[in-house]
Amino acid sequence: MQTPTSPEPTVQIEEYRTAISVEALKHAVLDNLFYLVGVSQETASDQEFFTAVAYTVRDRILARWFSTWERYKQHDVRVVCYLSAEFLMGPYLANNLLNLQLEAAVRQAVAELGRDLDRIVEEEREPGLGNGGLGRLAACYLDSMATEGVPAIGYGIRYEFGIFQQKIQDGWQVELTDYWLRYGNPWEIRRPHEAVNVGFGGHTEGWSDSTGKYKVRWVPAHPVRGIPYDTAILGYRSGIANDLRLWRSESTESFYFDRFNSGDYQGAVAGKVFAENISKVLYPNDEEIQGKELRLQQQYFFTSCAIQDMIRLHLRVGRPIESFHEKWAIQLNDTHPSIGVAELMRLLVDEHDLVWEKAWEITSHTFSYTNHTLLPEALERWPLPMFASLLPRHIEIIYEINARFLDLVRKHFDGDQERVSRMSIIDEQGEKHVRMANLACVGSHRVNGVAALHTELLKKDVLRDFYELWPEKFINITNGVTPRRWLAVSNPEQSALMTRSIGDTWIGDLDELKRLEAFVEDAAFRADWRKVQHDVKARLARYILEETGVSVDPSSMFDAQVKRIHEYKRQHLNVLHILTLYFRLKQNPSLEMTPRTFLFGGKAAPGYFMAKLIIKLINSVGEIINNDQDVKHRLKVVFLPNYNVTFGQKVYPAADLSEQISTAGKEASGTGNMKFAMNGALTIGTLDGANIEIRDAVGHENFFLFGLTADQVSSQLSEGYHPRAIYESNPFLREIIDALASGRFSHGDGSLFRPLLEQLLHHDPYLLFADYQSYIDCQDQVSKTYRDQEKWSRMAILNAARMGQFSSDRSIRDYAQNIWRIKGLD
Repeated sequence: MQTPTSPEPTVQIEEYRTAISVEALKHAVLDNLFYLVGVSQETASDQEFFTAVAYTVRDRILARWFSTWERYKQHDVRVVCYLSAEFLMGPYLANNLLNLQLEAAVRQAVAELGRDLDRIVEEEREPGLGNGGLGRLAACYLDSMATEGVPAIGYGIRYEFGIFQQKIQDGWQVELTDYWLRYGNPWEIRRPHEAVNVGFGGHTEGWSDSTGKYKVRWVPAHPVRGIPYDTAILGYRSGIANDLRLWRSESTESFYFDRFNSGDYQGAVAGKVFAENISKVLYPNDEEIQGKELRLQQQYFFTSCAIQDMIRLHLRVGRPIESFHEKWAIQLNDTHPSIGVAELMRLLVDEHDLVWEKAWEITSHTFSYTNHTLLPEALERWPLPMFASLLPRHIEIIYEINARFLDLVRKHFDGDQERVSRMSIIDEQGEKHVRMANLACVGSHRVNGVAALHTELLKKDVLRDFYELWPEKFINITNGVTPRRWLAVSNPEQSALMTRSIGDTWIGDLDELKRLEAFVEDAAFRADWRKVQHDVKARLARYILEETGVSVDPSSMFDAQVKRIHEYKRQHLNVLHILTLYFRLKQNPSLEMTPRTFLFGGKAAPGYFMAKLIIKLINSVGEIINNDQDVKHRLKVVFLPNYNVTFGQKVYPAADLSEQISTAGKEASGTGNMKFAMNGALTIGTLDGANIEIRDAVGHENFFLFGLTADQVSSQLSEGYHPRAIYESNPFLREIIDALASGRFSHGDGSLFRPLLEQLLHHDPYLLFADYQSYIDCQDQVSKTYRDQEKWSRMAILNAARMGQFSSDRSIRDYAQNIWRIKGLD
């Protein structure tokens, strides 16, 4: 082994920790290589070099981080605590370089040290701590809170293993372990001195004190230690660095010598195993969670850690506990952290000796709840016996909250016992359950949906009872995505064209993109736009060839559907269109047709059979089409494995057409639709989620609309929907379904896709057949429009130019003003 050589100092030590000159950056990288990574410049791998560069960049964030919290302290600010079971942050290096405005200097420094920054950036292993939309939204919001100067801490779990790595074998999804920490994480700082204890199980003890006041003590059976790991989240040109604090579970006593000495070797480490399992792995989103005790353990663990941490920080600066709600705003990102309502009550009543009424006033003015689903089955419910066994004190508190709440309901809706039953936090029907969405609604001062349609459907259906009781609680805040990650970092070619044309202020203020409208009729600008788009597509084509072995033509239309695989998102409707085009070409090989490359990406939850079968369907159809010489220059089907943020940064910029084809009324918002449109892709979609607002913003003439509305979907289902009748009456659809049933796309195995086909023919709960012909007709219009490249370019430019309202910066301003009552620091 070659002995590392210590770098020669060329700048003052205080400079190379903060200085941003090329010379200082070079020395800092070499210093970190030697002293932190333990290798020399000559022997360092690209991965080791990445680590040294990351530490160099982190050094330049730390001063901003500390000064930010000093400013917050001086201004005595109210702090937003964003509680989320998922944070899909993506790789940090490129984003931090952008926000620091350091990319050019670091690129030069790295080049002078004999390395290529793009290769170094590719070495970063992203933390896969989220399934998709929910976790990625949390990441976008942290970016925007720092950019807008909103004081904030993101709280979650530092899962040792993230969302699984997806491989495709014989067309099927195979899940592999995602050990994202294999090479460490240079961005985080472990804070063991700020650990907190969290309890599980055990029993409660009640007694009356000397004044006659009844008090309760919880005696947990399984204490667990929560260790925080902090990562600075830097804003764009704001000088603000907020905190992402993720918790790792550890045993309070890692090894029991008495059990070991008595021969109980497993018992000697039992506490360690129990504790460490809590933060071991992220659950895929669509797994059936009812009855999964570990999921509840995870939710309570990070929520309790977070609230204890807030109270400690609150008391540390000398504030009274009674003012807690004045200085902390807790946002529940879906129902996962809603146990926090009971936990804050426990801490205030049991630990800080407040009377119930005062504790409830604090709690109900602290929490706000974001709902992310219109699917009733996705609203969390926990079996009461399991919940009570795991959290015995919390179930007592929830019963008390519920009793007082139901008294209020009875006063407002006299005699309406059915409503009382529906609104109860405890579901008394059959096996009793705890309804976490009900708890969140009762304990929060604001409840928001994430798109205009979604919020209206919450009011009319999913949370109707709560809306009728508390209409003032309900508000809409349409989701947004950060233009830093999803345009400036992921699409440098288009970003450069935009900046050359209108300057770079759009990176921090996406409304500035409206100035691009002045270039729509500029033929030279449209030509530049098309060239940039072709170059980006060529880059993706090279990646596709490397990853899948499939060669695709960058001049074909790139038609993309990249999102979690789920029946309501209707990837299989997309497949029906592909097969329609395929059969047309087989019947008439000389048919004029716009060449298309269909791009799919997304993961199916390991236990979601139908979603995994859809992945197999896509790959089976692709196998036949991609090897058919009659259509090879006109149709290609590609399933790109292992969808994550890194993957998204390659695909979103390259798409010509974005498929947002969920059944109307099922998608809460969607954020992939925003990322695609922000990069200039045109959308084909239903009137679902944020599609409605995107269509209004970009212009109805620049959006390809098809399908039933949410009201029509509801009517169809309530009046009696008969998908087989549609199959019988539509010859083309019947031919496709019969071909799939015959085994034509499954090597003669007619049974392979039978579960999917039987579902469509006899139930079709997401109305694929009802929307099929409208979808095909709309796709024909897409093809016709694409052949007129000048028209397509105009529409694409307008899509990008009119996306300002879908920046997460706007979303955060809305939250800050309408929910958190916080004004960002300049």
